[in-house]
Amino acid sequence: MRYFIHIGYSGTQYRGWQRLPGIVSVQEVIEDALSAVLKQHLEIIGCGRTDAQVHAAQYFLHVDIDQTWDFDLKYRLNQRLPPDIAVFDIIPMVGLPHARFDAISRSYDYFIHGNKDPFLQPVSSFYQIEGMDVNKMRQAVDVLPLYKDFFAFCKTPMKNSHTLCNVSFAKLYSNAEVDRLRLHITSNRFLGGMIRIIVAKLIEIGKEKLSIDEFEAYLRDKITPPSIRSALPQGLFLTKVTYPYLDLPARTNFGPFLEPNSWIEL
Repeated sequence: MRYFIHIGYSGTQYRGWQRLPGIVSVQEVIEDALSAVLKQHLEIIGCGRTDAQVHAAQYFLHVDIDQTWDFDLKYRLNQRLPPDIAVFDIIPMVGLPHARFDAISRSYDYFIHGNKDPFLQPVSSFYQIEGMDVNKMRQAVDVLPLYKDFFAFCKTPMKNSHTLCNVSFAKLYSNAEVDRLRLHITSNRFLGGMIRIIVAKLIEIGKEKLSIDEFEAYLRDKITPPSIRSALPQGLFLTKVTYPYLDLPARTNFGPFLEPNSWIEL
């Protein structure tokens, strides 16, 4: 039988989601825990890949398990998994739905703090916000849903069959003091490195090293920028994954440091 498993994780200690030789990945840790608890070799398929140090407040994977069990599997897994990975739900599914290919939308949040803070460092990216033109950054974010092809903001666009993404929502928020920023973006799919490249370009715009017209021209003309740097990884969270048949609220709120009393839309 196929099961969807709803999880969340802090990516700080991991080299990303995907299991690869010689690295510690989220996939490997979960596969090993599942296999040990159920005493059989099991392989899992995730809803997407996250890079090293990137987090997931909501993530789904699927696994096929033929046997039954007479114990609380969620509790056993949570006992065996490290503190930075949590299982929220184990959901039996009808048929063979796919955790990656069936997702119709994904949302990410990227957090920036402008004053160095050792408690924010693992979960938010430190950039000097003071002096940035955050209004221009906001204007650039508003451009994103107007375009469908994100060839310009992909690390390896030629490796994809296409670079079309339906960005249905993109907004930039701040706290009242404007010393923290939050980018929220939703799309049916994202390309490799896409969000962190966009954030790096927004920072360039805020520092007046890139104009909004140049930013939009990259999208319009599908031209890779001369500099394709990525923003720091630790500020990025996968925060929502939605399926036609499954739409669950996230079970975690990132943490108190990332939840000011109110985020203000810029």
